[in-house]
Amino acid sequence: MRVSILTNEYPPNVYGGAGVHVEYLANELARLDSGKHSVQVLCFGNQRKQDAKLSVQGINNTYDFSAKDLRHGKFLDTMLKDIVMSGHVGDIDIIHCHTWYSHFAGLLAKQLHGVPLVLTTHSLEPHRPWKMEQLGSAYYASSWIEKVAYENADGVIAVSEAMKNDVHALYGVPVGKIRVIHNGIDINEFKPTPDSRVLDEYRIEKATPFILFVGRITRQKGIIHLVNAIKHIHPGVQIVLCAGAPDTKEIGQEMKARVEEARRTSKNRIIWIAEMVPKAKLIALYSQAAVFVCPSVYEPFGIINLEAMACQTPVVATAVGGILEVVIPAETGVLVPIQPKSAREVEPADPEKFARDLAEAVNALVSAPDKIKAMGAKARQRVIDYFSWPRIAAQTMGFYQDLVEQAGHAKSL
Repeated sequence: MRVSILTNEYPPNVYGGAGVHVEYLANELARLDSGKHSVQVLCFGNQRKQDAKLSVQGINNTYDFSAKDLRHGKFLDTMLKDIVMSGHVGDIDIIHCHTWYSHFAGLLAKQLHGVPLVLTTHSLEPHRPWKMEQLGSAYYASSWIEKVAYENADGVIAVSEAMKNDVHALYGVPVGKIRVIHNGIDINEFKPTPDSRVLDEYRIEKATPFILFVGRITRQKGIIHLVNAIKHIHPGVQIVLCAGAPDTKEIGQEMKARVEEARRTSKNRIIWIAEMVPKAKLIALYSQAAVFVCPSVYEPFGIINLEAMACQTPVVATAVGGILEVVIPAETGVLVPIQPKSAREVEPADPEKFARDLAEAVNALVSAPDKIKAMGAKARQRVIDYFSWPRIAAQTMGFYQDLVEQAGHAKSL
């Protein structure tokens, strides 16, 4: 199988779960069946890599768009990169796109090469209205691109049952075209690896338990709600926020103000690590945290929870989307319910209640060290049993083969 994977994110330019997914999937596909298959990755950036079975090429064409709204420039730049990207697609059997950033390239390449187009559903634009803050009215254009892509895809991989239902409901994709294949984790890399030197580096007290957040400063990840919950967390707990890359200047400023307020109203230490934490140090933080907190208001899957669980740390997470298929209540963590404003408005209808509920779940776990230890062990075992990358890659390759066979049969009729 000759596979072309189209993506915005690829190392070192990774800022979310989609980039993590593509990195590991591409490598595992190239290893699958003793290196029988070849994988081409086209991404945004200057990346260059050429192995026998895996090639990576970054697309970095730029143009000075004279857009009336400066926020439109990001969308127009994406469209330019997609046009260039489609011209770099090689001699392939299947195209696999990740996020709307690469969908226009996939649509073009599907027509140019006459091969099946697969989309992996990491998120959906209609459920991310806060993107308007970044893109302005170009949000409507990105949503349109996404809609057209789903209407023309030959197959869709949903990272959770929740995403399968959303793809069908929002875009009318027949359920027979959608296959649920969860995200994965490298269980040999993400494993309990304590390192007290990392705690010293970030000035985290060794004798005081800490809860951990890892993620972008974005409405989707619910970081502001967690910061608002800090005043309700019992004394004697540190809060470590690995939070950077704000979506907009405004949310970055809001985050700063909320953290300053939390420091005034709480007796607990707050350590805010705003820079990107290297993977080895992040694994050490996961491994030594008492609890990992994922307060997302919208989460198609949540690789971040797998990372924590693989390091034997229980999770307190919002009961939304794909998280429901990862975290088992009372076994591997605690799920916190959220009442959204509406079917399209995923922000909580009562933010203060949501913040209190998050804090109560954290308090209940932190006060029970034996429960934390038991949940941590079950969390890692669940990851080993269901979410390893070789398993995910094999399921993905099976879907590719089914689609290629269907396309060949259709051409022969």
